[in-house]
Amino acid sequence: MKREIITTNDGSTTIHLPELNESYHSKHGAIQEAYHVFIKNGLSLFEGKSVSILEIGFGTGLNSFITYLEAKKSNQTIDYVGVEAYPVAVEEALQMNYVKELNANQEAAIFKDMHEANWEEKVAISDDFSLTKRQQLFQEINDEDAYNLIYFDAFGFRVQPELWSLEVFQKMYNALKINGVIVTYACRSSIKNAMIECGFKVEKLPGAPGKREMLRAKKINF
Repeated sequence: MKREIITTNDGSTTIHLPELNESYHSKHGAIQEAYHVFIKNGLSLFEGKSVSILEIGFGTGLNSFITYLEAKKSNQTIDYVGVEAYPVAVEEALQMNYVKELNANQEAAIFKDMHEANWEEKVAISDDFSLTKRQQLFQEINDEDAYNLIYFDAFGFRVQPELWSLEVFQKMYNALKINGVIVTYACRSSIKNAMIECGFKVEKLPGAPGKREMLRAKKINF
């Protein structure tokens, strides 16, 4: 399948798949979407705490890199697990302009280390940030009570509706600890209803630029 590197509206790059008319990030701005959905409405809830994170769709490594940068500012310890069924080649990932756009030239080696890290192995990216990359279908995830936070960043419902199913969100629910949170850029009614059916307490929030709403859900102890 053909793959193109395109520039989104905030100047940051993403990978576009013309045959599917789908991109790894919002065309309205890859970096600004990542900050809005996953940092502002996710990681910020755990300020000052050690956080275990599961990312659904490791992709280009943007979310993990931004999480590293934000956690470093606040001295947070992060245990990060990124699941990706079809990994992006290291050479392609390193063509992304995130280091430049994030003014993170001093951390360029960290972004490179994240992509060169072995899969299926827990790697210390820094003293306070560990990364485990797992090549795995989302339907194969069977973690239980393991994470404080899930970044749900799969391809959109239009392209892969099976990734937004009751079955998958039940796995997400099981993977979270009590009071754990899942955030996603999506806000389709069927997605919200699947989350509720699994037991999540769901809320709609303002979406990233170009999107009206997003979803955040919490695993509560009944």
